[in-house]
This record gives sequence, C-alpha cells and structure tokens, in this order.
Amino acid sequence: MAELATIARPYAEALFRVAKAGSLAAWSDLVDEMAQVAAHPEVQALAQNPSVSHDKLAEVFAAAVKTPLSIEATNFVKTLVDNGRLVLLPEIAQQFHVLKNTSEGSADANIVSAFELSDAQVKDVVSALEKKFGRKLNPSVTVDSSLIGGVRVVVGDEVFDTSVRAKLQQLQAALAA
Repeated sequence: MAELATIARPYAEALFRVAKAGSLAAWSDLVDEMAQVAAHPEVQALAQNPSVSHDKLAEVFAAAVKTPLSIEATNFVKTLVDNGRLVLLPEIAQQFHVLKNTSEGSADANIVSAFELSDAQVKDVVSALEKKFGRKLNPSVTVDSSLIGGVRVVVGDEVFDTSVRAKLQQLQAALAA
C-alpha cells in the first residue's frame, strides 16, 4: 500500500527527529508499543467512530499504552488523532525503524529456520550474514518446519534462502522446463 507509506513517511521522519534529540532506544520501544496498541481492532474501530471526540480518543489511546507518554509523545498522538492518522501508527513505526537502522548502520534480519536454533547457532548465522550484507544485523528468529531444513533470511528487500524447500522448488522448476 504505497499510499499509506507515503502518508506515514512525514510523521515517521518528524518522530525520528524528535527521538534523535533524546534516547533513540527508548523511543524505539515506545513506538513499537504504540503501534501494537493502534493495530488492535478495538482501537481502530474507536478511531474510525465519528462520535468519539479527538480528545477522548487521544485519552483512551494514552491509557491503553502501558509506558507513560512524555509530552512529546502525547503531542505526537494528538497530532495523529487530529489529522485522522492514528491507524497509520504501525506503518509509521515500521518507517521509524528503517530510519533508526539507517542512522545506526544496521538492518533488521528476519531469520526463519526449519528447526530451533541455539543462541550460539544464531550468533554464528548472524556473524556470517553481517559479513555477507556488510552491516550490523538485528536478528529475529522464527521456526517454520515447512522449510524442511536450512534457513531463510530476509534483510530489507534482500532474501537469502538456503532452505531445502527452496532447493526442491528450484529442482522442480528445472525439471519442468
């Protein structure tokens, strides 16, 4: 949805500028939490309800976020509410993290493994991937047994797939051609 990304970008950039002046790590955690709250179906329904005032929506949203909101965060939420953009918070958070990673020279790496990986194995995989991608990686590991074996790594728009399932699909395509 290119439209949502386009609309969310200025909000993410503004939030990132505010966060750089303070603690980027604390803001990152807060943005994640706010995005989770904004993605909740009940909050989205409330945000779309025209009979709920902007002040009441901002108040309910702030109460739903467990972390106390700073003045800057409260103003940001009020701005989103006033402009009818509260439901964009998950997209804003995603773009915020891209900006954060870019400023830190890192990237998020989604590692999907066929089997559970130990901490040492994750460390080895991340070390090898950091050499391959040339930047620090922030890994998140999930298990998907349908891969049969191996791993599938997504870093930004790059995919590194060494899974058995991918190799079988390549073999099937070669045989069918």
